[in-house]
Amino acid sequence: MNNTLQTHAPAAVRGRVRYGIVALLFFVTAINYADRAILAVTGPLITKDLGISPVELGFVFSAFGWSYLVGQIPGGRLLDRYGSKRVYFWSILLWSAFTLLQGGVMHFGVAAAVYIMFGLRLLVGAAEAPSLPANARIVSAWFPTQERGTATAIFNSAQYFATVLFAPLMAWVAHALGWESTFYFMGALGIVGSLLWLAVMHSPDRHPSLGTAELEYIREGGGQTDMDAPCSAAAPAAGSAWSHARVLLGNRMMLGIYLGQYCISTLTYFFLTWFPVYLVQQRGMSILNAGLVASIPAIFGFAGGLLGGVFSDALLRRGHSLSVARKTPIVLGMLLSMSMVLCNYVQAEWLVVAIMALAFMGKGIGALGWAVMADTASPRIAGFSGGLFNMFGNVSSIVTPIAIGTIIQATGSFNGALLFISANAALAIFAYLVVVGEIRRVEA
Repeated sequence: MNNTLQTHAPAAVRGRVRYGIVALLFFVTAINYADRAILAVTGPLITKDLGISPVELGFVFSAFGWSYLVGQIPGGRLLDRYGSKRVYFWSILLWSAFTLLQGGVMHFGVAAAVYIMFGLRLLVGAAEAPSLPANARIVSAWFPTQERGTATAIFNSAQYFATVLFAPLMAWVAHALGWESTFYFMGALGIVGSLLWLAVMHSPDRHPSLGTAELEYIREGGGQTDMDAPCSAAAPAAGSAWSHARVLLGNRMMLGIYLGQYCISTLTYFFLTWFPVYLVQQRGMSILNAGLVASIPAIFGFAGGLLGGVFSDALLRRGHSLSVARKTPIVLGMLLSMSMVLCNYVQAEWLVVAIMALAFMGKGIGALGWAVMADTASPRIAGFSGGLFNMFGNVSSIVTPIAIGTIIQATGSFNGALLFISANAALAIFAYLVVVGEIRRVEA
């Protein structure tokens, strides 16, 4: 009786501390993605100053992905062992410091600058590795199941907000002060963000402002409120990383989810790396205009990201199964993303921007992979599960920049690149409709 009243208590009675937590996740994730995208905004200027080819730029773009990929499993294990607050603080602080240092690469001369930039991008990727698994882990702790789609969509939509806010800002800084200043500015902002994180973030069972009603509401809805407790039931499960990986990799549903995330992330890395370059080189825009124009599709991506999460949770509340509630936005979003291939057949700039806005919105609607992870991961190895999931997804951070750079150099055009991205959206649909099956929690 009391449980029912608590679960259905008005929001004002339950409290809203969890919304502040997801707002903090949104903020640090926006900085995260902005730091990944600096090279895309400054790429045309860096290419000119360093005299590198499209393939070479593609490899510099991919440097982040190599270390980010390798760091996923260790990062997930660190989260399960030491908790989200401490690990995430060091993650933000270190990636921001390495971002700031990239502004000084030209002091070592043109010949060395490319290699130093590559090395620093490797370090940024390694430092960012625990970030998104930590986001999923924190959402699992702070939100009941029926709110996780929306909460995940909020922090995931920060990648679009990062483009909306920071792409024009970074383009202006690069235009007015030089591309080096963008790295100094974003690195300093991230260091401030790490201190804010340390001051504000707490797990639900230890948050000084969380009321009993909201804590019970989260617990009764399936929130793992003691996930960061050192001696809780949610402590890391016994067994080696390989034994946990064997369980997850032997599950057809999880393999389908991994394949889907790889394909969806391919769209992400196109927009984070080559899209501004596409506007400059294929469409003839200036770097300042490209930074402004790139923010337009990102606005639609931001709206799509929120819409996908709200739509998914609404389906769940109306009695649809978890599988239907999560798969429907993903499939519809990927279908919409495939519209970008139409840019190969139009010339008007406004039409190109409109089509890309539609495609970016679709990508936002379909970006529910982290909500699916929160629904399926065992709380005992939540960090490890998120790391493995993100590792598969971010193979695309290596493949996409290099593949697109190779296509451009071989053909002299972005047309094949847009076909490549659209094909990955189609493969994501196949993964969720054919491979995944019923979405359910995997115990390990």
